[in-house]
Amino acid sequence: MSDFVVIILAAGKGTRMKSILPKVLHRAGGKPMVKHVLDAAKLAGARRSIIVVGFGAEEVQAAVQGEAEIVRQEEQLGTGHAVRMAEPLLSKEPGTVMVLCGDTPLLTAGLLKNLYESHREARAKATVLTAILPDATGYGRVIRSEDGSVEKIVEHKDATEAEREVREVNSGIYCFEREELFSALTEVGCDNAQGEYYLPDVLTILRARGEKIWAIAAENYQETLGVNSRVQLAGVERILRQRKNKALMESGVTLMDPANTFIDADVTIGRDTVIYPFTWIEGASSVGEGCVLGPSSRFSDIRIGNGVTAQFVYAHECEIGDGVTMGPYVHLRPGTKIAAGVRIGNFVEVKNSNIGEGSKLPHLQYIGDCDMGAGVNMGCGTITVNYDGRKKYRTVIGNDAFVGCNSNLVAPVTIGDGAYIAAGSTITREVPSGNLGVARARQKNIPDWEDKRK
Repeated sequence: MSDFVVIILAAGKGTRMKSILPKVLHRAGGKPMVKHVLDAAKLAGARRSIIVVGFGAEEVQAAVQGEAEIVRQEEQLGTGHAVRMAEPLLSKEPGTVMVLCGDTPLLTAGLLKNLYESHREARAKATVLTAILPDATGYGRVIRSEDGSVEKIVEHKDATEAEREVREVNSGIYCFEREELFSALTEVGCDNAQGEYYLPDVLTILRARGEKIWAIAAENYQETLGVNSRVQLAGVERILRQRKNKALMESGVTLMDPANTFIDADVTIGRDTVIYPFTWIEGASSVGEGCVLGPSSRFSDIRIGNGVTAQFVYAHECEIGDGVTMGPYVHLRPGTKIAAGVRIGNFVEVKNSNIGEGSKLPHLQYIGDCDMGAGVNMGCGTITVNYDGRKKYRTVIGNDAFVGCNSNLVAPVTIGDGAYIAAGSTITREVPSGNLGVARARQKNIPDWEDKRK
């Protein structure tokens, strides 16, 4: 069973990103990079998480929303200095401390759990997570002793020709025993070109004390990749999408074209759902079983039931019941709840409304701030007039009502159960149940009329 504390380093600005946003808040796979790291640590068994923030501290703190403790590094004086900022929170914390980087969103719970278990089994005071790269140029090499322990980590520029042949590099991720970590940090200096306190110096200090320094290599080096530029962010994004799509297909979801289907990390989708190309499913969305979604659709933070069909749809922050059919060209806006069996046709927009079971919005409607019953039929071109320039009002439509084409329902207004609205009517007053509402001028034909403009 895993039992460790995590320190996540997230104080840097990330100058190569050329952004006003803290680097760790740039999104990959649908959520900030630091959230990927935090989630992987929790799944691996971390009992406590501390994030060291600096640049954009308030933004990072807001993004994690109480999921971790926050400590500030007011001056960015290196990784060793950043870890020291967390020491007051860990003065009474026993056991193992894992240090992670907030810009490594490809980390998995399995990898971190393996790191922790290897550290414990080796009975080491420090364990380095390493990666074996196809091309290690520019990276610090991990040089091991005959027994497999770490002898030293040497920077590329300082390495000998033989050492440069080594492809095992330091990922910047570690496990330490708490007492030895903070004891060694007191001896770390800043006598280097950057004037910073480097965390890897702790390994040198511990080894000089005769302590065991271990290393474990990731099976897949990509899981250790960090992000320092927009180009690297795009590469990480691609890997996360591929990983998510593969997991969905293995669970029984059909992706017609995985390379052109974009599904965020936290999305859940039921088996036998089919997703056509150029479809985005984002945020904390959930999709039921047996749905057919897309092509060219976007769903953000929504709940979709079973057996839903939707093509050319944009839906966000809403709920869609079982058996609903939608599209093409439908926009469902926040606060909308679509009950089971509803049919929504082409060029329809629904906003902050409740649409009852089996109702029909076949084409060319705007339904805003409406509470619609079951079995309602809305004719082509009908709208709810919900805004008077200052306030928005609700329209209530009872069960089994029939609203004729090109009608305007001027809110606040109520249409009773089974009521009828004649085509072309502008309704401003209540239409009681079973009544026919007609609100249009009588037609008048003028004989022998000639266009005077001719």
